[in-house]
Amino acid sequence: MIDLPSHVDIRDVSLRDGLQIEKPIPLAAKLELLSAIAATGVREMEATAFVSPSKVPALADAADLAAELHRFPGIEFSALVASPNGARRAIAANLSSIEYVVSASDGHSHANVGRSSADATRQIADIVAIAHDDDVTVEVIIATAWDCPFDGPTAPQRVLDIATAAIDAGVDRLAIADTIGTATPRRVNDLIALVLASTGDVPLGAHFHNTRGTGLASAYAAVCAGVTRLDASVGGLGGCPFAPGASGNIAVEDLVYLLRDSGIHVDVDLQAALAAAGVAQIAVGHELPSALLRAGDRILA
Repeated sequence: MIDLPSHVDIRDVSLRDGLQIEKPIPLAAKLELLSAIAATGVREMEATAFVSPSKVPALADAADLAAELHRFPGIEFSALVASPNGARRAIAANLSSIEYVVSASDGHSHANVGRSSADATRQIADIVAIAHDDDVTVEVIIATAWDCPFDGPTAPQRVLDIATAAIDAGVDRLAIADTIGTATPRRVNDLIALVLASTGDVPLGAHFHNTRGTGLASAYAAVCAGVTRLDASVGGLGGCPFAPGASGNIAVEDLVYLLRDSGIHVDVDLQAALAAAGVAQIAVGHELPSALLRAGDRILA
């Protein structure tokens, strides 16, 4: 019998990963969505990314959004960065936590940040040093941990090498990401077992896309394998603009439904998450893939 954790943390990534492939929406609409997500009770949110506006125009207002985050006390906000300069910009905008993404595959790394996986890995130490000088925490997210749209299956050793480099640099947290939604429970369990064996006391999270309908099953497999922090977005909003075929994240409400009915506590209220998914759908102007947004919660006796 699987020994499930009593609690799983959900980080809402709607405002960054969720919006990055969308047409830019006004700051006011982002703040309305942020307010709706905050009402769910979530304790962690990925707010934006300090990256090139020309590459990700939907997040060009990163500093303006960051200036409004003080209105939402009780939530730990983070921002994604792709370089030491991005880290400096995020810190200057008063973010207390940053994420640095390193693709385990060269094909996606070149498409995403214009450099090889090895070159991106070498920047981990600089980014950690910059952040820690200002008491800012750093999470390294290993993208294309299972498969790459350009290079095919990712060798587990590539993931382990990045994790080792991050740990040696003093990173605060790690996460592995199924960037194009190809992972399945067996592969998730196998890779997480390898990564956990090498991470020591550094917390490990996971990020899944539901591109091929296996995102929730993979998230549950990750929890069964020992992961207690998962990313999701309301409505299943999002995808990677630099990974052909990648589509939405697992939906917060779908994940809450699964974990709650598995006897695992989460801080997110399901009905509030559904309401936030509705706000997200209006903001982007098209239907979102969330199953619960379409079907609703089950009828309780």
